[in-house]
Amino acid sequence: MSTPTAAPSGERTERVPLIWKIVSIGSFVLLVLGLLVVIWVMAVAKGALPKLDGSMQVAGVSAPVQVVRDAQGVPTMRAANRHDLLFAQGYVTAQDRLWQMDAMRRYASGAMSEILGARFVASDISQRVLLLRETAEHAVAALGEQDRSDLQAYSDGVNAYIDSHRANLPVEFRILRYSPAPWRPADSLVIGLHMSVLLTNFWPAEMQREKVTAKLGDPQLAADLYPDTSWRDRPPSAQAQDLEQKVNGDMDEDDDDDDDDRQRASIEDEGRPPSAGPATAQADASVGQLADQVAAWNAELTLPGSNNWVVSGAHTVSGKPLLSNDMHLPVQMPNLWYEAHLKGAGFDVAGVTLPGVPFVIVGHNDRIAWGFTNLGANVQDVFIETVNAKNQYKTAQGWVDLRGVTEIIKVKGAKDVKLVIPITLHGPIISELVPGEKRKLSLEWTIYTPKGVPGSLAALNTARNWQEFREALSHFPGPGQNVVYADVDGHIGYQAAGRVPIRKKGDGSVPVPGDTGEYDWTGFIPFDQMPSVYDPPSGILATANNRIVPKDYPYLVSTHWGSPYRAERIYKVLSSGKKFAPVDMLGLQMDIYSDFDHYMSDKLVYAVDHSAKASAQAHAAADILRSWDGRVTAEAAAPTIETAARLQLFKLLLQPKLGALYAEYESFMAAVALENILDRQLPRWLPKGYANYNELLVAALEAALTEGNVPRKLNTLAWGKKVTMTVEHPILGQISIVRRFAGPGTVAISGDSYTVKQTVPTLAPSQRMTVDFSDLDRSTLNIVTGQSGQIFSPHYEDQWKAWYEGTTFLLPFSDGAVAAAKKHELTLEPKK
Repeated sequence: MSTPTAAPSGERTERVPLIWKIVSIGSFVLLVLGLLVVIWVMAVAKGALPKLDGSMQVAGVSAPVQVVRDAQGVPTMRAANRHDLLFAQGYVTAQDRLWQMDAMRRYASGAMSEILGARFVASDISQRVLLLRETAEHAVAALGEQDRSDLQAYSDGVNAYIDSHRANLPVEFRILRYSPAPWRPADSLVIGLHMSVLLTNFWPAEMQREKVTAKLGDPQLAADLYPDTSWRDRPPSAQAQDLEQKVNGDMDEDDDDDDDDRQRASIEDEGRPPSAGPATAQADASVGQLADQVAAWNAELTLPGSNNWVVSGAHTVSGKPLLSNDMHLPVQMPNLWYEAHLKGAGFDVAGVTLPGVPFVIVGHNDRIAWGFTNLGANVQDVFIETVNAKNQYKTAQGWVDLRGVTEIIKVKGAKDVKLVIPITLHGPIISELVPGEKRKLSLEWTIYTPKGVPGSLAALNTARNWQEFREALSHFPGPGQNVVYADVDGHIGYQAAGRVPIRKKGDGSVPVPGDTGEYDWTGFIPFDQMPSVYDPPSGILATANNRIVPKDYPYLVSTHWGSPYRAERIYKVLSSGKKFAPVDMLGLQMDIYSDFDHYMSDKLVYAVDHSAKASAQAHAAADILRSWDGRVTAEAAAPTIETAARLQLFKLLLQPKLGALYAEYESFMAAVALENILDRQLPRWLPKGYANYNELLVAALEAALTEGNVPRKLNTLAWGKKVTMTVEHPILGQISIVRRFAGPGTVAISGDSYTVKQTVPTLAPSQRMTVDFSDLDRSTLNIVTGQSGQIFSPHYEDQWKAWYEGTTFLLPFSDGAVAAAKKHELTLEPKK
């Protein structure tokens, strides 16, 4: 008998190393492939970086154009004539932001599916139904000669860059394997129209309001949920009043005047992240569902808007006005705004521009400065149309044939999508955009008769005084804006701008019948009757998307006012009696005290203290709330607890009356509605089973502490652990091996919907500007990430740290300051 061998065991011992060899080889191959991807991306991206120094011949300019860039890559463009100046603006903006410009026009036009595939078809359909591209094309056809010439000059500049760089376009074009089409004037207008979508597209909220009010069945209950005024309101024309400060609301009064002497102005910011480490947020699984709900709640109830204010020399260290503006919009990569200084042919203006659109949107020239916030005007109405089998719709004058627009959506890797959009005298039929809607709904919107945008911006850029400023804004069609003003002579002012419709009947807050004519528009509020203030006795003007008209104003402007808390806080600080320097204006822009959140925390503490049934966990939460100073810092647990309890309180209040529909309630004035209900102790809202509102508040807090896997150590519920913001490139951020280079990523945030530094997961200050009329060269401006959209540019992300930590940059303006700050100089020469 032979001796048994150990072959089976031996085979096993040989197999294990073989498996590891295979894994190792596979890992090595993946590593090599990953490195090759990085090397390829780097090579392509670096090859696309623009030339910044020397000279180059460019077809289209008639005389040399000088382009000087400072340390942040902000260009000052000097040209001998208007055409060359706008040509240079188009060319230089394309150097830094070409792919962003192309993506913006594609998104606005409903053409993303052509490069990104079928998953964008729904988005493209929505944009096509809203008729943005068709509206832009019609608007171009109706332009005056000067406006048409200006848009064409800008387009020619963009195209000159595209044509001369087909071989080394930005890396996004290479990744997505397409090349940009020539730029056209309609592309600039469609990007401008998309800003109207962002700032005035309230019709979905009107559809939701219709459902909620119908379910309530009681006009008084509906009025409670959708208030349009508050005791806290501060219309710009209102005289100063003694605003009650509940607790610890004042900003630090420390003067940091020495900071003004530094090239990079900084402050000690109450909202600065708690550590000096990298600006990243670590998700804490223990926070769980609670914090997710808090983040979603804050995002849903935040109106895209802004802060602006201006103070006369009576309130400043220098004795000259200071004007500040920070516009709150979706934070994206690349940044929404592009800084620029246009000089020549009657222009000497600096500030932020919108890539793809000529002229400066917000900024200053050598005489005046201005800043925008969203007016939030009702400029849309949804009409319920009566349509028959003959494809006709009913009007007060009889039956009329529907007009149809046919759209073809090209889809990468799939068949084209054909779309026929019926149109009435009011506007397009939008029923397809409302899931489950059986009615024929049309949308009337002021954007469907656009006019005057290029000309009004040009006139604003060159205005010399209050009268010319108002004349420029009298032609501004929208989106409606609150505009603050200051000038070198020491004057300050406020002007509401944009076309606001006058209705025969109704307020545009819910869909109305379209077949009778009784709800039709009759015109627009005359410009000379729009709210306007010049040199108020208080020397202070501010807006923050709050109500800007008194109760006795004769026209309806909006039913979409933002809550009043930011404006109230701004006025409170500016009325403190302090003499302000530019650094104090930045401090106010970074302010994270919330009077509303503090008010709610006090209500919860009082309720727990007076309850015999509150749990030990509720008492622990009350102790955290009791010691809170009202500042929404990233490390604070109190705002997380308070906001979660508020979410539960709304559920307890609304669910008995709305059932499952309670979750669809949204209003920019929801906080005011809740404050009114609690302050007035309204019996009609107290649910059955609760003896009083204190019991209800305790129940809301208990529910917040028992739902969503809340940890027992409540102080671990730091606001910034899950209430975060993600800033990453939409394409490069999806490539794992490149993602770390493509943007800041996910970061903890401080502030919320009700703080001056309004920051929520989807929206934040998109720029911060202060214009100093004691010396325009001491004015400051910064954007979120950087001037360039090209990933390996030194200006791709070089402003992020300043934006996140609360510092800023000087914006050189005079010839001497521009020359002193010069880091690069390029001359665009006429091509021979």
